[in-house]
Amino acid sequence: MKTFQIDQRPRRNRQTASIRSMVRETRLHPSDFILPLFLVDGQEKQVPIESMPGCFRLSPDLVVKECREAHQLEIPAVALFPALPDLLKDKAASESTNPDGLLQQTIRQIKNAVPEITVITDVAMDPYSIDGHDGLVQDGEILNDATLEILVEMAVSQAEAGTDIIAPSDMMDGRVGAIRQGLDQHGYTRVGILAYSAKYASAFYGPFRDALDSEPRSGDKKTYQMDPANRREAVREILLDIDQGADMVMVKPAVIYLDVIAEIKARTNLPVVAYNVSGEYAMIKSADRLGWLDGEAAMIEMLTAIKRSGADIILTYFAKEIAKLC
Repeated sequence: MKTFQIDQRPRRNRQTASIRSMVRETRLHPSDFILPLFLVDGQEKQVPIESMPGCFRLSPDLVVKECREAHQLEIPAVALFPALPDLLKDKAASESTNPDGLLQQTIRQIKNAVPEITVITDVAMDPYSIDGHDGLVQDGEILNDATLEILVEMAVSQAEAGTDIIAPSDMMDGRVGAIRQGLDQHGYTRVGILAYSAKYASAFYGPFRDALDSEPRSGDKKTYQMDPANRREAVREILLDIDQGADMVMVKPAVIYLDVIAEIKARTNLPVVAYNVSGEYAMIKSADRLGWLDGEAAMIEMLTAIKRSGADIILTYFAKEIAKLC
């Protein structure tokens, strides 16, 4: 066989597993992940979410168990999302500030049982609103400034219960600054803000909305969530949230917005969070169940791509699975 003069042979660095490990540029670790958890009232209650295989709505006692396991796996944080019955919902999301509400009770139980784990709580009206929107609805319009008052009260209530990080996901203009001011005025200067800064009006949220029964009762969320066609606008949103006091910024969804994650990473020194959303999770789980792909390999490749693009932290329903493999 003829030998060719080849000056550069990149395959030398790929020829064995040990060499590939040495030169690997992107590594996953349990500390990269946040575990989302869905809450439901009750005791020892575990309700399967059909569109999210392997995920459940959990009562507070079982949420505490999940937090203990997450902490043992070195996952540093959980994000909480309450699923409420319609009888507790109204136009003003009044239940969101109930000091004895499902979310507030669960925060306290987690902090008492697993004080080392970071608790992140969502601030938006949709889980509590009979309209299913992230803002206050009047005559078919989402009222921005009137919503801010509700979001501030919600954030303060969560801080009083003991949350560590407030995560406004509503996409109202000015909400990060309003929440920061409200928290500081009530003495919660140590509570951080993880802003859902570049949250797109994505088709990949469907299973999440099934989990919380938070689908809008009318219209859609395109007047406040971002147009998937826009990239420069994401930079604007990120910079505005940073100016208003965000401690971390998020791009949501993750996998189909890797270019946006990379752009944001280049524009800020703040931690960049990416949300590996329910639809992205469901695609892999469903295809794996049908035998169409290797679910574990696809999960690792997907999460590696998100981190490679620039995400410092990944909020993912795969958190426990991947942590066991890291």
